[in-house]
Amino acid sequence: MIESDRELSAMVQELWDNDVNRLKPGKDYRISLQGKAGDSMAMSDNNDGAGFPLFTFVDENIFKKETFLAFISLLDNYVSDTGEPEIVTPEEVAENHKFLDAIIQTSTMKIAHKYLVENKLSPKDDTQFKEQLYRIWFELYARRGSSRPDSSGFEHVFVGETRGGRTVIGFHNWIQLYLQEKLGHIDYKGYSVSANSPQPDENKHILALQFSWKDGIKPKGSIFIGVSPEFEFALYTLCFLTSPNERVKVQFNLYDVEIVCHHYNQKHIGTTYPVLLKYRKPTK
Repeated sequence: MIESDRELSAMVQELWDNDVNRLKPGKDYRISLQGKAGDSMAMSDNNDGAGFPLFTFVDENIFKKETFLAFISLLDNYVSDTGEPEIVTPEEVAENHKFLDAIIQTSTMKIAHKYLVENKLSPKDDTQFKEQLYRIWFELYARRGSSRPDSSGFEHVFVGETRGGRTVIGFHNWIQLYLQEKLGHIDYKGYSVSANSPQPDENKHILALQFSWKDGIKPKGSIFIGVSPEFEFALYTLCFLTSPNERVKVQFNLYDVEIVCHHYNQKHIGTTYPVLLKYRKPTK
């Protein structure tokens, strides 16, 4: 690995080790992978590699924790179709700030903040750091094909959007996936594997999958499962601010992962998500 990736890997490992709110697979949640998803974009049932939901159990007590509670309150603040301008109410702005206030207090976010300050990428003052996070994640911008602000990094990555009513874009968060599946808005179609990707494992925290949402299809999406909102927020913010490259490889725990992070005008996150490259065997 190149040197900067090594340094970033050490940081991500530290975030991982301090993610105290992460759920344990098989204990706090269980998923059912079932079959492999079809390759096509079609909505037909012939393509469906899974007759049952992805999540078979989640201990919802975790959702009472402060960061989860604040995160979930943001999920209904958006119009999913790109091209529809977003109207942000004062209540929603207050919810965004409440979420940032909650995550800034977590050890994962404090670790990320300290590193960013040391590298002169973020202000030391918490209020100014929060302003930086707000700009990166919550400030609206016009996504491709739209003339008015209709999107934000947070909406795209954590909530999901639809384009033309038929295609799901973004949507890289397991909590939103679980809650939408519970409401009957998600049809899990199976896991995705390519020639180079490892077989998925129900006890690992990263999964590529296919699903339909509302009237659209997400042909292939990749998500962390069971991690806390503060872990993802810290990780993606780190990658966005430290790396000019839109793909950065990191190693942590048992995972070799590529974090894809597309910038929008260098000011906002366009999209970001993990791609699992390899599982490493645990050393005895």
